[in-house]
Amino acid sequence: MTRYCCLLAALLLIHVSLALGEEAFVEPAAGTKPHIVMILVDDWGWANVGYHRDTPTKEVQTPNFDALCKQGIELDQHYAYKFCSPSRSSLMSGRLPIHVNMKNLGPDVYNPKDPVSGFAAIPRNMTGIASKMKLGGYATHHVGKWDAGMATPDHTPTGRGFDTTFGYFHHDNDYYTEVAYSCAYEKHNYNNIVDLWQTDGPAVGKNGTIYEEEMFKQHVLDILGNHSVETPLFLYYAPHIAHTPLEVPQSYQDRFSFIPDKTRLMYHAMITFLDDVIGNLTEMLHKRDMWNNTLIIVSSDNGGPEYAGGGANNFPLRGGKLSNWQGGVRVNAFASGGLIPTAMRGTKYDGYIALADWYATFCSLAGVDKHDERASAAKLPPVDGLDMWPVLSGQNMTSPRTEIPLSPGLISGDYKILVSRMMQAGWTGPQYPNKTNPAGGIKASMNCSKRNCLFNIKEDPEERKNLADSMPEVLKHMQERHEVWEATSFNPNRGSAWPEACQTALEKYGGYWGPFLP
Repeated sequence: MTRYCCLLAALLLIHVSLALGEEAFVEPAAGTKPHIVMILVDDWGWANVGYHRDTPTKEVQTPNFDALCKQGIELDQHYAYKFCSPSRSSLMSGRLPIHVNMKNLGPDVYNPKDPVSGFAAIPRNMTGIASKMKLGGYATHHVGKWDAGMATPDHTPTGRGFDTTFGYFHHDNDYYTEVAYSCAYEKHNYNNIVDLWQTDGPAVGKNGTIYEEEMFKQHVLDILGNHSVETPLFLYYAPHIAHTPLEVPQSYQDRFSFIPDKTRLMYHAMITFLDDVIGNLTEMLHKRDMWNNTLIIVSSDNGGPEYAGGGANNFPLRGGKLSNWQGGVRVNAFASGGLIPTAMRGTKYDGYIALADWYATFCSLAGVDKHDERASAAKLPPVDGLDMWPVLSGQNMTSPRTEIPLSPGLISGDYKILVSRMMQAGWTGPQYPNKTNPAGGIKASMNCSKRNCLFNIKEDPEERKNLADSMPEVLKHMQERHEVWEATSFNPNRGSAWPEACQTALEKYGGYWGPFLP
């Protein structure tokens, strides 16, 4: 009788969901593990997605992102670091940036005196999330930007546990040639080193063929199209878009020809290109009957770049990329996919979540322990990530995360303390860059070093009222908590650009970047 009642209740839930025009929540079969798709967008501005626009504008055309968010949970207080590599290091390692990497160094950096941490990004002996997922029986694939290390095979995506990878190591490369940065070797400068890598070696012959994000899209769709659906999938897609250089096919530029500012035009066109990719991705998940058992997490790696040439807009938040204002660290994010229970779909969650928390969440879904024994043996910081699945599934609506160190600065409870001179201390308008500031860049600054600045970011999300003078006791408490966090800071000497990185690119890889140490 009990079994009959449960079945009747399940059928009733499906009937109600379909009547409301929703896809029914289908409980995964016993013993199955969900597919997980992690999408980390690059330099995505708060106002550069439709669901953050109270007043719609034809400049923002993101129907697929908006639909996914509406079908899932908008994560309204999701935080990243203020720029690229620390955020990516945090996501892949499960550590908050203060405990893994707070520098945006090139991947050719090396300190021979420190064989564990003397490299860019993630220390050698930290276990990547993909390695954990493999322990849980997952097939693991990476596509797009890496920016989490390159020095040794251990630092590459495959070294961190991915079965395959197709992408690049640096902060960026050219979308059409894949050339990235210059290097010096034997008193000569080389400006044409290609950054495009496929699993175990350079992606020879694929650079300079088509628009890079189109290549990444095709690779993502190939992975989904060829995947054995009985095996749980962990796909990490890290688009190049919308990081500079601002490049996109002409057909997308033409769609935004009404925008008078070229930088703004290019940025919006790139976001729309990516939105189309997201549409292709979700369509393939449905086609392969993977959707009902898939969790999709979408986030930006930092706030949008509002400096000259960046093209993004974080309106109405203050500041942008490279700053610890909300516009730099509070990022677009949502959870979607058929795994999200029906009752949670179309909701907005305002509890704190950090990028590092997805490590613990994915480990929990994969049925593996998040503890990192290899790192512990090397006396490296432990995993900070907290399991957010109870929140996403509606089991517990209180976030386990109450504090987020900004390094420097801290969010704790409803408050945020800033302790340094803050650049970009201003706000943009609904359209930006614009005629008032055609070059882009917020010139205002605010000195929070001698007299720290305090904001209630729940009541004052735009950070317009400094409470430091009116709330001295709260300020003191925040200063004390900040000092506690700063005392745990992990900041090894990572060295400097290593000549052998350039030599290896030239002589071993034929003009491609890649690992330069054993």
